[in-house]
Amino acid sequence: MLGNTKPFSSFSVDDLKKAKDFYEKTLGLEVKTEAEGLELHFPDYNIFIYPKENHVPATFTILNFPVKGIEATVDGLSKRGVHFEKYEEGELKTDEKGIFRGEGTTIAWFKDPAGNFLSVIEE
Repeated sequence: MLGNTKPFSSFSVDDLKKAKDFYEKTLGLEVKTEAEGLELHFPDYNIFIYPKENHVPATFTILNFPVKGIEATVDGLSKRGVHFEKYEEGELKTDEKGIFRGEGTTIAWFKDPAGNFLSVIEE
């Protein structure tokens, strides 16, 4: 029934201007301003970001960016001001750059200005 639709994801932020600057300038994504919020454009998919006064950041990863060469991506984003999460306890121990190298998964988490979790993940 819904198989022929074009689904999209959405999430909230507390400050659209900060979000636009971060996603557009820091991450280098195509961002379109809409009357109700922001739209992130990808080749086959769009993500909608909307403002919410009582926004509470997600405590889980809301957006994953598959990349080739996670080391270079983390280094490049770090130079642009992105701070990667570092975990020193439990099963998700990261290295000094914030990269988790688990069995089959290499991933690094960071937050947007609203506190939502994002990641880069090695393809």
